Amino acid sequence: MVIIFLVLLFWENEMNEGSGTPTLEQLHVDYPQSYVSVRYCNYMILQRVIKEPDNTCKKKHIFIHERPQKINAVCTSLKKMACHNHSTLFCFQSRIKFKMTVCELIEGTRYPACKYHISPKKGFILVTCDDIVAVSFQGFIE
Repeated sequence: MVIIFLVLLFWENEMNEGSGTPTLEQLHVDYPQSYVSVRYCNYMILQRVIKEPDNTCKKKHIFIHERPQKINAVCTSLKKMACHNHSTLFCFQSRIKFKMTVCELIEGTRYPACKYHISPKKGFILVTCDDIVAVSFQGFIE
């Protein structure tokens, strides 16, 4: 029992060490898509603790329903352009459309009292990359 406890304690500490800045995968990837019978967006936003830095509700958030490897493969795309939000960063556009869910705020201002509308979409994703790894989701084109 003691050995199992120590292993679990070590594993928990390892998991918590990397909990600085959330990754693209932690914030935006839901693959395979979680089965939530009702209120998918409300559930996922609370589950992933998605909010603005000042604890207000995020107005819009997107979950991508594809394997992280396929999202990282976007970094090899020939479709490279200046990102809309950051003129000094380059975005890479996917060659294929990805399934995603768009969550748009319909009620609430302070986290966790946020209510969202769900919109299933398909679109080309835009990401910034660090070598061959997608590091931030910048948006999508339908």
